[in-house]
Amino acid sequence: MNGMAIFTGNANPTLAKEICECLKKSLTKVIVGRFSEGEVRVQIQENIRGKDVFIVQPTCPPSNDNLMELLILMDAARRASANRITAVLPYYGYARQDRKDQPRVPITAKLIANMIWVAGANRVLAMDLHASQIQGFFDIPVDHLYAINTLCDYIDRKKMDAAKMVVVAPDVGGVKMARAYAKRLRAGLAIVDKRRMSPEKTEVMHILGDVKGKVAIIVDDIVATAGSMIEASEGLQKKGVTSVYALISHGILSGNSLERIKNCSIIKEVIISNTIPFEKAKGNPKIKVVSIAPLLAEAIQRIHNEESVSSLFEYPKV
Repeated sequence: MNGMAIFTGNANPTLAKEICECLKKSLTKVIVGRFSEGEVRVQIQENIRGKDVFIVQPTCPPSNDNLMELLILMDAARRASANRITAVLPYYGYARQDRKDQPRVPITAKLIANMIWVAGANRVLAMDLHASQIQGFFDIPVDHLYAINTLCDYIDRKKMDAAKMVVVAPDVGGVKMARAYAKRLRAGLAIVDKRRMSPEKTEVMHILGDVKGKVAIIVDDIVATAGSMIEASEGLQKKGVTSVYALISHGILSGNSLERIKNCSIIKEVIISNTIPFEKAKGNPKIKVVSIAPLLAEAIQRIHNEESVSSLFEYPKV
């Protein structure tokens, strides 16, 4: 492991430290601060010439600041003669802008991919991209990991009866993910048919599937305002669901989402991974956080050793 260097910006240093603990390695010392006018200042304080560099930096809110730190860190590593630079993106910001679905709008997810490549990345390690086709936006190798096993392990520890559980896709687009979770948990499957009234507001129209008297497990990759999750939970409650758990890969939890979750009686727990810092969730007893550091550490070690990582990012067959 001597030829490896791992460092991070200010996006999620706790996760980077956990990864290093799993690898029994110290974080490379890096200064990531600001000049007086607000510009990002970076200086790598250790020799990384010829090393295999991994930069752990999710582009989570504040997205623009964290993205700039990532780009400048990669440029600094490239100019310090790093042998290979891997951008470790536990959360890929701007991923929801992945297609031109309205007139005169950008495909920002592609723009960010171009910026990461130009800044010096040789490969990308990502977690639960909002859309799998984002991998194709990059002209460099992308390893795509999934949090499904980590999140499902939490539910397994509760030892709930699989016959009384139903995995719920919050919209039609999430059916493939929900089917994989249902197979992993050996549970039934249901789909929420909803109509989007605005970018942040939806209305539940129908529930497809047998949910009466069951525990619903809502699965999604991102929870931001929690609007879709709350609407789906209330719709499920009307159909006879006894309680709701949510398995979420990336807990953005913006606006008044924490308060809305706390006040929704049908929701028992929202389980999120630590791809995004979760300090603001500590005061909410319904928010449970599981660590994906061991998974990322294993992937980093395999990439460094030029070993196969396919068993790690293989999505459960459905």
